[in-house]
Amino acid sequence: MTDLPLAIDLARWQFAFTVSFHIIFPAFSIGLASFLAVLEGLWLYTKKPVYLALFKYWLKIFAVAFGMGVVSGLVMSYQFGTNWSVFSDKTGPILGPLMGYEVLSAFFLEAGFLGIMLFGMNRVGKGLHFAATLMVAFGTFFSAFWILSVNSWMQTPVGFAINEVGQFIPVDWWEIVFNPSFPYRLVHMLLAAYLTTAFVVGAVGGWHLLKDKTNISARKMFSMAMWMAAIVAPVQIIAGDFHGLNTLEHQPAKVAAMEGHFETHQGAPLILFGWPDMEAEETKYAIEIPKLGSMILTHEWEGELKGLKEWPREERPNATIVFWSFRIMVGIGLLMMALGAWSLWLRYRGRLYDARFAHMSAILMGPSGFVAVLAGWVTTEVGRQPYTVYGLLTTADSASPIAAPAVATSLAIFAVVYFFVFGAGVFYLLRLMGKRPETDEAGPEGGVPTRAGGAAAYGDIAETSPLTGKEA
Repeated sequence: MTDLPLAIDLARWQFAFTVSFHIIFPAFSIGLASFLAVLEGLWLYTKKPVYLALFKYWLKIFAVAFGMGVVSGLVMSYQFGTNWSVFSDKTGPILGPLMGYEVLSAFFLEAGFLGIMLFGMNRVGKGLHFAATLMVAFGTFFSAFWILSVNSWMQTPVGFAINEVGQFIPVDWWEIVFNPSFPYRLVHMLLAAYLTTAFVVGAVGGWHLLKDKTNISARKMFSMAMWMAAIVAPVQIIAGDFHGLNTLEHQPAKVAAMEGHFETHQGAPLILFGWPDMEAEETKYAIEIPKLGSMILTHEWEGELKGLKEWPREERPNATIVFWSFRIMVGIGLLMMALGAWSLWLRYRGRLYDARFAHMSAILMGPSGFVAVLAGWVTTEVGRQPYTVYGLLTTADSASPIAAPAVATSLAIFAVVYFFVFGAGVFYLLRLMGKRPETDEAGPEGGVPTRAGGAAAYGDIAETSPLTGKEA
């Protein structure tokens, strides 16, 4: 806990708890919607039934994950009115329209075409069904666009004025939407979503390859996931570097906390590990590489990095949390890149589908994208403290005048309900992923077909509900 009153601390924990549950579902559905669009596009182009089989397999999983994301997001909006009413009042003229745009454009786009995507396979033409899938995929991207714009404005506020009652009012909407940190955050988040999905798909493919390495659907999903890991993980690290440089420019205190620096340095070391002690104002047990921190962040060996002591104690983010959440995110990114590089070597050797240890490694890495997304979110949000609107509106001044017992009660209820409802949802998702993927096509090395009877057109496939498996 911090020195903030207990009610504010509880409200922060409540929002952190609910948004942590929520963020993992959009991170998965953004990538999965694009994966489904790719699968259907490949099926239409190549006419290979394996792509249609994978589309139908992952469509069921997408339907459940999408629904859980919608439900978990609804709760968060109510907290703005109950626990953070002052924040809502002061930022409403700017954040209200932006979040309204997300609902009116992105969410309506997703919801409008989702029914066709889920149930219209035999009711509309191939082109219209593929267009619906593309619209759902674009809708998930557009949703991320608006939400990231909202969050980025809170990190780097521009294009506003403050009226006589203390509200932020828009002056230039282009500056507000495309604020200085927005492009970097959008790219970083979208790549994170694609990697999250890739490693889930890779884990499922690896699981089924361990059971049957001749399963063509398992081979295909594992191969596609490893291509994604090999290509996107290095790109994400480069994007993260640009994002870090932008953060250094606009939020240097956050970078100081991420790096564990309390003193200002010329030629700052890169602290690999250590324990930032906020009270002692030093990073204890530091393992560091001389001058590498300045080289990475300023691209100069003798570049200056400000330490946290440059800011008053009450304006410093919690370096202990930010330091370690950042390292968890970066460490997972390096592991992702390593697995992608390993898959390239196995592919070159012709052993991608025979390397059981690689398949087991992919299974272990399955949840890694979710952990990295949560660690990145903690780095971003805790690193912004003590502000909700960076440098302008503090968290303490954003909260509702609500009693601690009321917040504690709702937090306890959320915890029980969330673990029950979403625990059941995740269990069902794992069951869907555990089902053997089927295909109508023999493997490339002469593997036997995993299901009899071929079908290369929509009309030859009995349409079933993605959720029940019964004919629709």
